[in-house]
Amino acid sequence: MTVDIGAILFQDGLANGSVYILMAVALVLVFTVSRIVFVPQGDLVAFSTLTLAAFEGGTLPGTVWMLLGLSAIATTFDVLRAISTGDWSVLPRDLAEDLAVPVALALVAMFGTPEGSPIFWKMAVTVALTTCLAPLLFRVAFQPIAGASPLVLLIAAIAVHLGLTSLGLHVFGAEGVRTTGFSGPPFTLGNIVFTQQSIGVIAISFLLVLALYLFFARTLRGKALLAAAYNRRGAEILGISPVRAGRTAFILAGFIGAVAGLLIGPMTTLSYDSGFLLGLKGFVGAIVGGLSIYPVAAAGAVLVGLIESFASFWASAYRDVIVFTLIIPVLFWRSLQTPHVDEEDE
Repeated sequence: MTVDIGAILFQDGLANGSVYILMAVALVLVFTVSRIVFVPQGDLVAFSTLTLAAFEGGTLPGTVWMLLGLSAIATTFDVLRAISTGDWSVLPRDLAEDLAVPVALALVAMFGTPEGSPIFWKMAVTVALTTCLAPLLFRVAFQPIAGASPLVLLIAAIAVHLGLTSLGLHVFGAEGVRTTGFSGPPFTLGNIVFTQQSIGVIAISFLLVLALYLFFARTLRGKALLAAAYNRRGAEILGISPVRAGRTAFILAGFIGAVAGLLIGPMTTLSYDSGFLLGLKGFVGAIVGGLSIYPVAAAGAVLVGLIESFASFWASAYRDVIVFTLIIPVLFWRSLQTPHVDEEDE
């Protein structure tokens, strides 16, 4: 391997790692707030890419029908909850979130995003559609069992992933797609050539992580999420609703997944079932951070991207095996560092 090839692989690893950072941060966020290992996070990334590809091809993305279907189920749940409890005070807010917003976005996608629309408008609609999927998934699949054990929530998350994969095949088809990336001439720094795509991906990922930091550090909603993440019972005593915190966490995870899909779409071919591998690679980074420490999870995600890039050069057939093998020593090390607690003592 020459220095030039190593520099190219390092650049590609950083670009891929920047996307994995976003997925790792989303996984850590959802888990710390709601105790849910959000397995479908990678599906949101893949659906974002497929949605934008459909807009670019002049067709209505299948995301619209998924959104309307989930909206109908969530609205039914909201009405049944109001009838069973006799509490109608929150129904208008629930209907606005679970019915009005999804229907409005679907109408924008159907009638406000023609084939000749600017690419940035298509990207914005793509992000809005994909983001809206996440809180609806929370309302339909996870909110009714929010008090269950983490194992039950994990099983539910796996079931949601399998369901989304089946729906993705039906509404998007089996063909892989790539989307429009950052265009422009490459530039040289020293002897290293940087592409607009890699620089754009790294820069946007950094800005999004910085925005998340400011959200948690400077806003009341962000501090409420942190409180729910550190001590759910104490946050509930102080008036922070765990349901609202979980919904907010899912909205952020959906937005992060949507942006990640726009970033990774031009770099690799994605299909309806690509989300599982993408989510696993983000999960490796999250595991490095113990599913609780954001900076360490981000560093782990970059490490995953670099190892994947160099492994694709040395042993391309085994690159995914090499990446996922990282979990074993990390879990072994954490098992030695974490004291054992019996279930009866919890």
